Amino acid sequence: MTATFTGNRGLQLEEPLIFELDTPGSTAVDLTPPAPFTDRLGGLTRQGPIGLPGLSEPQVVRHYTRLSQKNYSIDAGFYPLGSCTMKYNPRLNERMARLPGFADIHPFQPISTVQGALALMDHLALWLKELTGMPAVALSPAAGAHGELCGMMAIRAALAARGDDRKVVLVPESAHGTNPATAAACGFKVETIPADARGRVDSAVLTARLGPDVAAVMLTNPNTCGLFEGDIITLSKAVHAAGAFFYMDGANFNAIVGRVRVGDLGADAMHINLHKTFSTPHGGGGPGAGPTVLSAALAPFAPLPYVVHDTDGFRLIETDLDAQADGTAPFGRLKGFHGQFGVFVRALCYMMSMGKDGLRQASGDAVLNANYLLASLKDTLSASFEGPCMHEALFDDRFLKDTGVSTLDFAKALIDEGYHPMTMYFPLVVHGALLIEPTETESRQTLDLFIATLKDLARRARENGAEAFKAAPQLTPRRRLDETLAARKPVLRWTPPALKDAAE
Repeated sequence: MTATFTGNRGLQLEEPLIFELDTPGSTAVDLTPPAPFTDRLGGLTRQGPIGLPGLSEPQVVRHYTRLSQKNYSIDAGFYPLGSCTMKYNPRLNERMARLPGFADIHPFQPISTVQGALALMDHLALWLKELTGMPAVALSPAAGAHGELCGMMAIRAALAARGDDRKVVLVPESAHGTNPATAAACGFKVETIPADARGRVDSAVLTARLGPDVAAVMLTNPNTCGLFEGDIITLSKAVHAAGAFFYMDGANFNAIVGRVRVGDLGADAMHINLHKTFSTPHGGGGPGAGPTVLSAALAPFAPLPYVVHDTDGFRLIETDLDAQADGTAPFGRLKGFHGQFGVFVRALCYMMSMGKDGLRQASGDAVLNANYLLASLKDTLSASFEGPCMHEALFDDRFLKDTGVSTLDFAKALIDEGYHPMTMYFPLVVHGALLIEPTETESRQTLDLFIATLKDLARRARENGAEAFKAAPQLTPRRRLDETLAARKPVLRWTPPALKDAAE
């Protein structure tokens, strides 16, 4: 590999930390000293330098521009992360979210001045209820796990209202990891239900466990193996017959939207990741939105606030007194305000521009693309379960047996090929998992190149062994970390050399 004096690779520039760019005395903005004033700090003024680097304006702009160019994004290429639905985001949605009447509103404005925003929320709720076949929806949850919390808190409130002290929540192995965490956070005792040989929940074990102590079952469908739970209607009837509630995790709704209504499957609650199914940029902590649809049994307990439409226009039910007058008994409030409004705009724009037929085609194309990957790769990689799959294709590490190459090595080598790796080691029900979700926005041309790349990597692993894979990635600005050292002695912040030397 050719080394360069600067450490740069062509236009892939080496970028120091911003503290390492410090040029004492430099500043991007000169401020006039303030007129004399009396401070109110009570003697708590700073005693030493603030410690920020000195940089000129060009240095600052170039630094952050170069950093931005190191980010992998859905606008730059295919993003095959399983369970994430990283699909392309239409720019029309972004334009609508930036309209002044949507982008510039504030939650403290008088209701009379935000009638358009409330109308949009009401219309979004109508779409979500129509697509799920559920009578009510709580818009305020901030993202998927928050939506789960909403659904489970509604279940807890419904149980309390009928004087029922059930404490056990059953969660299949194939559910999302947030499911047991959410149940535990709500004070329930979590019990795990195993998967069967087909990668679905073991229906016999689940049904046998149902009893008077079971409050709810939390089932992800399609599950984290990318498979549809075919016994779901039978299971939901058994859950209800036992007096429990049925929570369906909607993180994978993108595979069934426009084709299956969860209300018809017997669900009592399901969160919807608007930032996945309805095409909003996500990752890195946001933005997100996780509205939760609720059955008739749970609808009265939906959290505050919520929108109502009467003869005086749109208004918000924000207090318990307002709710009592409206005939509901909310379990409380999940957020300070009314949800992620910018995501609401993007989601509704996506729905209205696609229409029902377009949403149905999108979910069909997502499933088609995943099955194309599965069929094309099952003889090269090792498919964990027989197809067909739903929105994502799951492989394991059996194809790497005796090569010395691990799942992590294989994924790191994919980075050198210009791809963000697929999801690794998840779900936990298979060993060395490689989970790929192509979404509906990728063309066959894109998928064919990705398939050919994976086949070539598999061939190289079998023929050349592990050495090259253990060194991957080699073409990136930073090479592979020593993961053991990073875990045992993480360096989480930059320390000035002088302080570092003094500490040592």
